[in-house]
Amino acid sequence: MEKEIDKVIIGVDPGTVVMGYSIVHIVKGKVQPVVLDVLKFNAKLDHYTRLSHIFEELSKVVELYKPDEMALEAPFFGKNVQSMLKLGRAQGVCMATALSKKIPVFEYSPRLIKQSIVGNGNASKEQVSGMLQSMYPGVSHKYLDASDALAAAVCHHAQTSGIPAPKHGSGGKRPKAKGKGGSWEAFIQQNPDRLK
Repeated sequence: MEKEIDKVIIGVDPGTVVMGYSIVHIVKGKVQPVVLDVLKFNAKLDHYTRLSHIFEELSKVVELYKPDEMALEAPFFGKNVQSMLKLGRAQGVCMATALSKKIPVFEYSPRLIKQSIVGNGNASKEQVSGMLQSMYPGVSHKYLDASDALAAAVCHHAQTSGIPAPKHGSGGKRPKAKGKGGSWEAFIQQNPDRLK
């Protein structure tokens, strides 16, 4: 029997060299990751050509999976103005891709996405990826950009459905490692029973 899909969300972590994307199905209110991948663009090409490639490649993904909504990681403010400008343009192209297909776009700050997944808005990309792997066993990718895209989609579902992201054993608080060090790896090693 085929499962009934309530909604399809594409999560996007914009980038001009590596752009993460994920496709999730919402089935009976629960997130089911379907695709976790990246689009790569030749860093030797000029910026405008890469923006064109972002539009073309993301359009193919949108046509293939037909998402109902796009969850996008919003701009973050860094010290390198040129990098921020280029990233902002990539984000704009992602938005234009969705809007040209009448797909609503929802932006979330990196802090809110991390808070939604890990329970800590200052979590590292590795912590977010690790938590997603514990929430959705077997779902991983070597590029953290792909995990960030999945995190955006999961955050979007939590924000718009009123259903919080799946509990991850920390009660919404930042997990603390016992003993020396405060690393996520130490926490996992010392608390294997808290991961499913």
